[in-house]
Amino acid sequence: MGKRILSSNKKAYYNYEIFEKLETGVVLSGYEVKSLKQFKVSLLDSIVKFSNGEVFIENMFIAPYERISTHIIGYDSKRKRKLLMHRSEILKIHVKVKEKGFTTVPLEIYIGIKGKIKILIGLAKGKKIYDKREVIKKRDIARDIARGY
Repeated sequence: MGKRILSSNKKAYYNYEIFEKLETGVVLSGYEVKSLKQFKVSLLDSIVKFSNGEVFIENMFIAPYERISTHIIGYDSKRKRKLLMHRSEILKIHVKVKEKGFTTVPLEIYIGIKGKIKILIGLAKGKKIYDKREVIKKRDIARDIARGY
């Protein structure tokens, strides 16, 4: 059994050029995991930020679990969630983000081989408008060739 993708951030591939990918764990509560397993998650507009030697993902939407207990009041579906990475990985990426103008974006969230929820983050640089047009042009040409035009 391979990994089961719960959500992917297709907009990140369009807006950014991805140079490196890293798999990270994420700290979640039980009802968030249940909601994730029902595919009620969105990575759209989510970002990865560094603070005090730790990595957090912000604006990742996880819909509230429909059978959530009534004692959990004020559930924030876009709260800040901690990502689990080794200290050396954090330092390596943080240096690149600080010095070279890279940014980190979440690419997909999935259930790994051992049943753990993982987030794939990418070290990326933003594309210019003409780069985006070039990608669209190549895709259209490839599509026309496949159709036989």
